Amino acid sequence: MQIQINTDHNIEGGEALSVHVREVVTSTLGRVSSHVTRVEVHLGDESGQKSGRASKRCMMEARFENRNPVAVSSHAESVHQAVEAAANKLIRAIESDLGRLHDQASRGADASQPPPLQEDLT
Repeated sequence: MQIQINTDHNIEGGEALSVHVREVVTSTLGRVSSHVTRVEVHLGDESGQKSGRASKRCMMEARFENRNPVAVSSHAESVHQAVEAAANKLIRAIESDLGRLHDQASRGADASQPPPLQEDLT
């Protein structure tokens, strides 16, 4: 799994930040890493030099072979908090997507068909 980190001009993108982001992404997505080819991480400060609550933003996009990418974003007071929150959102989104794919395969249903409706027996 390749991890690409991008920062805007308001974020100090040093080696310590890169190591932190890579550790969080690798540990959080570890169990699904065989399905992910690349994760793009975009870090930004939406308020620039002004102070403000939850102005740090982390957007993560996971790319797969033969599947559409999954993207999430998170805002927090610090870059580290935003990265951790986005990684947690991303793993939930990926697992949900993989779960739907597994359910369709186990039903033997075509991906274009909606799931069968359950009857109300009351």
